[in-house]
Amino acid sequence: MASSPFNRCNLPPWAIASRHFNRSPQPIEIQGVRSANPNLFRRLAALDEPLARAALFNDYLDVSFQLHQWQQETSESGRKSLKNSYLRFLRGWMFDANSVEGAVLKGWVESRIGLAPTFHHQPIAGPDDPAMQRYLLDRMHGSARTSAIYAQLDLLYEYVQFEMVCRYPDNAPLTLYRGINDFAEHQVIEQYDKRRYLLRLNNLNSFTSDFERAWEFGSRVLQTEVPLAKIFFSGDIFPSSLLKGEGELLVIGGEFEVQLLSGG
Repeated sequence: MASSPFNRCNLPPWAIASRHFNRSPQPIEIQGVRSANPNLFRRLAALDEPLARAALFNDYLDVSFQLHQWQQETSESGRKSLKNSYLRFLRGWMFDANSVEGAVLKGWVESRIGLAPTFHHQPIAGPDDPAMQRYLLDRMHGSARTSAIYAQLDLLYEYVQFEMVCRYPDNAPLTLYRGINDFAEHQVIEQYDKRRYLLRLNNLNSFTSDFERAWEFGSRVLQTEVPLAKIFFSGDIFPSSLLKGEGELLVIGGEFEVQLLSGG
């Protein structure tokens, strides 16, 4: 997987992308996010109810980025910039991971984690590939739609990681599933046997915790173990009034050992 020598977290991109990270994961911390927002995480720690934490997080971003003031903007671009919060981009991904919103989320992973995308509408062979140019154009258009979207996504990732620790104090990886029809979006690095592979996944990927639901998205299903540190978003964290993404998780990519399950 192509990676940048620079990122904005505490671990190098090559380490995060490796299969060894998944076997022995470490916490990933986006530089400066928690130290710049101590009051948010202090208040989250004081709440026992997950939905109350989700509401607090959403309200905090609403106030911090003045998202609630979009109606007071005099220009159409100003109104859209505030109205299109992180929720808009998550909804866009769920509708189409290759959308403009999807490009922005992939761009966040590239900027903060240092992993470049390997698929956007089609496989991306390298920096000079036309597919890369399309991704960059979509990312640019999407980023212009809202106020400080990467800063919002920084807080989203750190909040999700906070919530993961609350829900899974043993830090055990999650068994997740992804429906596929073929390996078009994933690069095969090594095939261990008929059903077990080492794949290079895109820098951000949709998975589900629901085995049966995974079959809705393909004729075969990938099963893998995902460390909590690679969970960028989990739909069951938010109340349905904010975001309908129950069962869906967005996973930061790299090398993953997977088992291929076939129907029948």
